[in-house]
Amino acid sequence: MTELSEQEQRQALLATALAMNNLGLNQGSSGNLSLRMPTGMLITPSALPYHRCSAEDMVLVAWDGVVQGGDRQPSSEWRMHYDIYRVYREAQCILHAHAPWCSTLACLERGIPAQHYMVALAGGEDIRCTPYAPFGTQELSDAALAGLQGRTATLLGHHGLVCYAETLDQVLALACEVEFLARVYGQSLQISHTPPLLPKEAIQPLVARFSAYKNLGKK
Repeated sequence: MTELSEQEQRQALLATALAMNNLGLNQGSSGNLSLRMPTGMLITPSALPYHRCSAEDMVLVAWDGVVQGGDRQPSSEWRMHYDIYRVYREAQCILHAHAPWCSTLACLERGIPAQHYMVALAGGEDIRCTPYAPFGTQELSDAALAGLQGRTATLLGHHGLVCYAETLDQVLALACEVEFLARVYGQSLQISHTPPLLPKEAIQPLVARFSAYKNLGKK
């Protein structure tokens, strides 16, 4: 496979950010998206709605935390992305969004339990919700790292969603799936305060099956 040039990666990052909004996962300039690069990470800019962005507005942040060229500042959540890349080496793309149903559960301080079998797609029997921390802080970054332990997605308390994957297509698909799971669980809570859950022994085999399924896509 031919590797993309930096310009092509910038364009792909912007296209995915626009798709994130078009799919209803995000709105305006909230949320952020990044891509691991050899010399650092490419991340969406701060305070600029995606529909007003160009590929040149994507911000390259080196692994020492220094912005490389350009006139834009990185997203206020750049530290969270930076730390996830540092700790989770398998993360190649990171998506953070204020998806409505994920944010609803996060504001209720609820994670997503094993109600639907697709929860295993995120790597375990549930998707955790972290304690609240102010945006753009090291405290939020640390909370995200804890929520992602053994998972590829977590809800950020009173905030939204963050997830990671190997490609931009995969991270967008994962975010859509987590938002679906949040919606199903949120709607179920409107019918029953204690909706039935799948037992742990039913979910664990699915984690391995989903991992194998993802690996098939690499061949």
